[in-house]
Amino acid sequence: MKPVAWFADVGIHDRPTVGGKGGSLGELTRAGIAVPPGFVVTTAAFELFLAALEARQPIRPLVEALDPDDMDAATALSQKLRARVMADPMPPEVEGPIMDAMRTLCPDGQPVAVRSSATTEDAEDASFAGLQDTFLWVLTPEDMAHKVRECWGSLYSVESMTYRRKHGLPEAGVAMAVVVQQMVDALCAGVMFTRSPTTGDKSVITIEGAWGLGSSVVSGEVTPDKWVLGKITGEISQRDISDKHARQVPAEQGGIVEVENEEPMRSQPCLTDAQLLALREVGRKVERHYGKPQDIEWALDKAGNVLLLQSRPETVWAQKDAAAKPLAPAGASTMAHVMSVFGGRK
Repeated sequence: MKPVAWFADVGIHDRPTVGGKGGSLGELTRAGIAVPPGFVVTTAAFELFLAALEARQPIRPLVEALDPDDMDAATALSQKLRARVMADPMPPEVEGPIMDAMRTLCPDGQPVAVRSSATTEDAEDASFAGLQDTFLWVLTPEDMAHKVRECWGSLYSVESMTYRRKHGLPEAGVAMAVVVQQMVDALCAGVMFTRSPTTGDKSVITIEGAWGLGSSVVSGEVTPDKWVLGKITGEISQRDISDKHARQVPAEQGGIVEVENEEPMRSQPCLTDAQLLALREVGRKVERHYGKPQDIEWALDKAGNVLLLQSRPETVWAQKDAAAKPLAPAGASTMAHVMSVFGGRK
């Protein structure tokens, strides 16, 4: 596996090397869904970097020897390992390809987002708790490489290391991919669920959004507008328009800043009905592609184009469904059980 993989060359089955976010963005790209272009710094790059670090001084054996109940020792080790990740030189066979990829992706100096991409199937898997770092509006190849290191270093946070030790997870299996993706200077952004997050209703799509970048919605700093639409009919059955007091926008020197919204912007819906219906169509297409309800991050650029930033399987209601599914009757054949479970599905 090479240190860099472009979205167009990977899919969801490449999760072990490009992580959940990277695999999903590649899958969406190949399915013809509008996604800002980008690439993944693969787990191969991480392994090359870690091998260079361990050639000078061990890392994984120190983590495996850690007592997860000794928080002082965990804190000291975390500080030591994260400092090494940030300070040790990056091997040329890693640094060169990722810097070249950034220049290819952004020939005119366009900003990027740098996002951790855990290699577990579910991005919320607790073995990677706290690792979903995202850095927005990164301006230069040098800064991008620095943010990649920060994502790698987050593997050695106190929370992550102690969790792995408490559950006996081998350090040899721990790796991190990193997504680098062109930024969207969003008019508004938010999330979309192709199954109701509150009731589990599969016949509706719930859309939440606010002005500016989606970070304000994901972080909970702004209460988003919320709509519920019929998945088939498109009928809007619920409209909750909030007082959106602020929005997050690009900062001149990189990163983001929060600015106040003036009236009438703060009380105005961030999406029109036509834009809601366009989002609904994209959500339906993504759900059809994956064959299961999705939890989607979206952005609307200032030209009115819908772009997807992430799509992952809905898990809360899926887990409830799995827990409620009846077991196969004693002595029943596998095929008979399959027919009993799926025979009535439309």
